[in-house]
Amino acid sequence: MRLMTDSGWGQIPVADPGSGAIIGIVTRTDLLKTLAPEPRLPGRMNLAPRLESALLPETLALLRIIAQAASEQHVALYIVGGFVRDLLLERPSQDFDLVVEGDAISLARHLAERYGGKVTSHSRFSTAKWYLPEPNPEAPLPPVPGLVFIDLVSARTEFYTHPTALPTVERGSIKLDLHRRDFTINTLALRLDGHHYGQMHDYWGGYNDLRLGLVRVLHSISFIDDPTRLLRAARFEQRFRFRIEERTLQLLREALPLLERVSGERIRHELNHILVDSETSWIMRRLNELKLLAAIHPALTWDAWLDERFANLSQVLPTAEWGVTGYHSQGEFRRDLGYILWLMRLPGEAASQVCERLVTSVELRHAILDAGELWRDLPDLQGVPASKVVSRLEDVKPLARYAAFLAAADDRLQAPLKQYTLEWQHIQSTFDGHDLRRMGLPPGPVYSEILSILRAAWLDGQVTTPQDEQALLAELLADPDIRNKLADSPSRSSASHPSI
Repeated sequence: MRLMTDSGWGQIPVADPGSGAIIGIVTRTDLLKTLAPEPRLPGRMNLAPRLESALLPETLALLRIIAQAASEQHVALYIVGGFVRDLLLERPSQDFDLVVEGDAISLARHLAERYGGKVTSHSRFSTAKWYLPEPNPEAPLPPVPGLVFIDLVSARTEFYTHPTALPTVERGSIKLDLHRRDFTINTLALRLDGHHYGQMHDYWGGYNDLRLGLVRVLHSISFIDDPTRLLRAARFEQRFRFRIEERTLQLLREALPLLERVSGERIRHELNHILVDSETSWIMRRLNELKLLAAIHPALTWDAWLDERFANLSQVLPTAEWGVTGYHSQGEFRRDLGYILWLMRLPGEAASQVCERLVTSVELRHAILDAGELWRDLPDLQGVPASKVVSRLEDVKPLARYAAFLAAADDRLQAPLKQYTLEWQHIQSTFDGHDLRRMGLPPGPVYSEILSILRAAWLDGQVTTPQDEQALLAELLADPDIRNKLADSPSRSSASHPSI
């Protein structure tokens, strides 16, 4: 096994120890058959009643249409993986994956020809996406709220040419398709076509592990084939309050060094799921215990401070005054906010290195660094004039400012951020650049200086009426420094004499 995993070879010749002659070949399949437990017989349980109570009537009607088309094409159709697992755990979902034991692309085209819509396909992986037609009251296809397309995947088997590589895919049976998955609890399938409707298939002991509350890999090189499963093991364990099975835990610890070879994009993809999970703190704490965070980057950790900040994060949503916009869903917002809170306490260099390792967006990296600097500066913003607070905050992006507010978790430290957001950011001078130009002042950098002084005077209570501000402006224009800057302005020659 070590020769296969170290070299990436899928086939190893076997030589006679005496003569040295080749007497056979050992393949990955041979190895899996040796290391994997004996496959279980398919379960006889029928889940049709549970399925029908879990899905919306429109979704169920659509699945029946697809199942009927599968029967006509003489192929078997299954719902697989997490949907079946959650159905048995009485945590039903409306999201499902469909696997065709046959040609998924042909089935998708058959559906589009009969019911409309369009199909895109990927012949290398035998996958198809059926985009549903526009809702039509006279069409036989029921409209399903929020459902735009259906993914259909041909049952397949796969192998990895070397550790951490993306898989090489070949057409296979449903049994082989289920065997390529990460954990036994995700290998359950529910058949939908013909008289098999509702029949559960359990080839790899997933139902028994569900009952026992165990997260178990299917074979001993599962983590070697795909080290991102290390993160998934902790996520499933903590989400369902299960336990990582002992042999799986041993394999997990042995595979830790492989995370260094996984791309940042793939690791970030797994972390994205964790940061929007309802059990984020539990999962991250477990990742830290298992030394998985340090395996991603030595600076990564988890502690009680983060537990406290993440405790109610799923209910956190900034009001409009904070100006946090641009997110399509609360999940996307919570994900980015989670990254900021997690990484903002790291020293700047370490935070930048982690962002580079995870290949985060430039915007997110800046938000993490800015939030960290602001959070560390908050004690210095206590008891200073409002204009000083505004000067510090006005170039900080709203999400970074909001993250620093949550991180402070102290009314005294939060007060300047709250006052800036609700009040101070909206206070401006009654004059603007157009007014200064109408007064005959030549345009230039001095405009910004004058307007900043006027705004600071409003913020700090030095002026309280337009008349006060007009008097202050007159004083500024009489100031020798300001007059010298105006005289040095490149636009001076074309401007009239200033007057007020």
